[in-house]
Amino acid sequence: MSKLKEQLYLQCVEYLRTKEAEIKANINDAQEAANSDTKSSAGDKFETGRESMQQEIDLNLTRLGELNKQKQALENIIPAQKGAFIMPGSVVHTNNGNYYIAISARQLKADGLTYFAISISSPIGEKMAGKKAGESFEMNGKNYVIESVA
Repeated sequence: MSKLKEQLYLQCVEYLRTKEAEIKANINDAQEAANSDTKSSAGDKFETGRESMQQEIDLNLTRLGELNKQKQALENIIPAQKGAFIMPGSVVHTNNGNYYIAISARQLKADGLTYFAISISSPIGEKMAGKKAGESFEMNGKNYVIESVA
């Protein structure tokens, strides 16, 4: 099972790398647009354009900060760690889907199955936290039975 965990972990690492590259490209694009904006006869148009680009930069810097928090959370996970209770790094199979408890990311594929990468602090992650195989919980009117935890 640790090979599966390692595959899922590495997919999360790659997800974060891709997102970081996208965010940094957005910041660079906005910075270049702000720098290349020339003062026009319209006066305020120049300042409005620069302000708009600065807001775009600020938004992406905020996203980069959130991404760094996700990187830290992922770095704290040890893929080889085993436990009977759901915690960060756990692979969880339920009657309503498969989950990798790490960071909130996209769907991951491994061993022919789809896994939802979720954070332990997400609503469903909080419901699962500390539970073990055989236990259940309810989320959005749906009953989830934990079939296995690795």
